[in-house]
This record gives sequence, structure tokens and C-alpha cells, in this order.
Amino acid sequence: MPTRLERRWYGATPSPLLTPVAALYTAIAARRRAATVPQAVGVPVIVVGNISVGGTGKTPVVEWLVRQLVDAGLRPGVVSRGYGGRLGRRPVRVLPQHTPAEVGDEPCLIAASTGAPVVIGRDRVAAARLLCEHAAVDVVIADDGLQHYRLGRAMEICVVDGVRGLGNGACLPAGPLREPAQRLAEVDFILVNGGDWQPPALAAGTPWARFALRVGALRRLGDGTPAGALSALAGQRVHAVAGIGRPARFFEMLTAQGLQVQPHPFPDHHAFTAADFAALSGAPILMTEKDAVKARGLAPDRAWVVPVTVDLHAPALTAHLQQRLDTLIHDRT
Repeated sequence: MPTRLERRWYGATPSPLLTPVAALYTAIAARRRAATVPQAVGVPVIVVGNISVGGTGKTPVVEWLVRQLVDAGLRPGVVSRGYGGRLGRRPVRVLPQHTPAEVGDEPCLIAASTGAPVVIGRDRVAAARLLCEHAAVDVVIADDGLQHYRLGRAMEICVVDGVRGLGNGACLPAGPLREPAQRLAEVDFILVNGGDWQPPALAAGTPWARFALRVGALRRLGDGTPAGALSALAGQRVHAVAGIGRPARFFEMLTAQGLQVQPHPFPDHHAFTAADFAALSGAPILMTEKDAVKARGLAPDRAWVVPVTVDLHAPALTAHLQQRLDTLIHDRT
């Protein structure tokens, strides 16, 4: 659940003790960005990221974007940091035999759910070049690369949690922001995940749209087979397991479906063990897709996966996106 620091970030004014440190952090970050020369990788790069720490829903957006590009006749690939995996010091292509312990949970999920080629690496430029060299992609999507300034980009999409917004508006460590709110005026699109937050006046010229995460049919954790609609569990008590950036979002989604939720939050990218599930007796166990890739073989047979998809009805935004992509591809050829 939220730490004391997070509660202050999202529920109080910045600490006077931390404000000078935040100013120093902001100055160093701005200097680093100004001194960095972006590197091209040979194809257009679309960065999907955020300016705040914690989960905003980037991974479902990346999956949605991959499918949009495929439907447009393009061949997208994805690069990721591979957080939580022991590989990645050098670029590594994610293969079906890789585990989350090797390449990270999010890259495993994106590769499995979309079928797109995925490369992880601390150096996102090297990762993108490897992707272009070996996977014949014509568009690269950078998952969580907004602050990886060396990676040249043709388009930036910033995802914001519509419930928490930008918190107290301060940069780390006085607030949750990796970059000042003014950064929103520089990105190409802002996608707001639920809630009622809206971009501030300083970003009035940036196109934006609100999206929702919709739950799909349940799947068995063990073999991935369909197991019926989530609504079949309405009124029942369930164990909800979530090791994501903001576990409360998952719990709220289940509660909205009429389930009696017993929440079990874990840290983001948590490496599950059998002991994590040993005490969860009786009721069904529900978890996110991101957690499921790490829990197979550890959780009991009554564990189910709850998939989510991006529900975005913004024809003007998607048309603008398609127009930009058409221009980028045409200019490259």
C-alpha cells in the first residue's frame, strides 16, 4: 500500500526540507538533458513514458500501440530496460524460453501478448539498433524511455495516472515527478488513465485523451485456457494479488465488478515465491498478467489471470497518430 513518502507526494504540499534537494535534482537533470546528443537508430522511434514515478498504465498502452501499428500495416518492435532481469547489460532479444528473472516481467508480457519482437538493454540506443538489425522493424516503441535522452525519437507519448495526476507537482524527492510539469508541453500526446485529472494550462497545446483499462475474460494461470467472465465471481470473496506500480488500481477494478476483494499488494516487479501464496486459502486467487508471468508453477490451481486492455475512444487522436506515422515512414523512405 502507499508508503509514507507516497502519501505526502500525493496528498500534501512539498516538504520544505526536501524542496532544495528537488531543485538540485531538477537542475542536474536539465543539464544532463541539454548535454545529451540524441542518437538516431534508422527508423522512427515512439517513446511511451511518464514524468512521475510509479505505475501509470504504460504497459497496456504499449501493447495497444503495437496492435494499432500492426493494423496500420507496420512492423513495430519494442525496446525496454528489462527491469528486474539479470540480463540486459548488453542488448538481448527476448525469446520464448526467457524467464522474467532473466529479462524482466514487462518485456516477457509484451512479447507474449503482442507477438512483436522485443529487445531489452540498459542502453536503449544499442537495444533499438539490435532490434532494427535482426527483426526488420520499421517502427520502434520505447517502453518507459522518456528520460532516456540519448535515444532519438520522432514522437513522445506521456501516460498520466488520472486518479493521482502529478501529485503535489514537485520533483523528486519532494514530489513524484522525474521532470517538471512543463515537460508535458513538449510531448506529442498525453494519455490519461482513468480518473478526472486533466492536463494543466501549460500543456494546453498538447493533444490528450482519457482511456480506461477494461477487464477481459479470466484465464487459468497454469495453462492460459479461458475460464469465463470475471462477472461470474460477482459477490464472491477473492484474493487479489498485485505486484505492480499502483496495486490499488487492480483492486479497485475488481471491486467495481462486484467482487469482495481481499487485497494482497506487493512491490512493483516483485519476484514471487510459493510462500507468497501459501497463506491464501479457500477463495480464488486473481492476479494481473504482469504478475502471472512470474507466478506460474508457484500459485495453486485456483489462481486466475485477469487480462486488461486499453479502451480508448478518441478518433481524432488516433487519426492524428496515424497521420504522423504516415509522414514519418514516408520521409524515411
